[in-house]
Amino acid sequence: MLVTNALKKQTSIVLVALVMLLTTSCDSLKTAVYDQHSYQKSVEIKVEASSLMDKATTAYSDNLVEIEALDKEIQKIVEYEKNKPNNEITYAMWKILSNKEKNLLSGFFKRWKEKGQLSQFFITEAKAQVLEAMDLLIQYEGKKDKESKDKLLDIITSNN
Repeated sequence: MLVTNALKKQTSIVLVALVMLLTTSCDSLKTAVYDQHSYQKSVEIKVEASSLMDKATTAYSDNLVEIEALDKEIQKIVEYEKNKPNNEITYAMWKILSNKEKNLLSGFFKRWKEKGQLSQFFITEAKAQVLEAMDLLIQYEGKKDKESKDKLLDIITSNN
């Protein structure tokens, strides 16, 4: 009887230690798990943004309905990402993309609004930066690997 109780106690201690070790040391537990909705919405927003950025040689006012619709989708994804646990990196990236004072997605639309229309040269350069950032976000969302994480962290750090 004493041996059985001692064995149970040892087993319990080992299990508790193992659970504690896993929860404090696994990077995968500190990163939000793959989320099909986040991945899909990120791809959709990238495609819509790319298409809309191409129209920036025309008057901003002529594209207002589409711009406002995209802005609403961006606001939704920011709110969605904000409330997921262990999701600081994705949320930080969406905050940068949605910040009108930064030189990425929402900043592009702010500049378009201020200027009325933009040159093809500016659009090409800005679009390359925005789409690269969004590609990295989508890759991170799909893989959740260290390489994608590090690339996103570089962008986040350089934009703060």
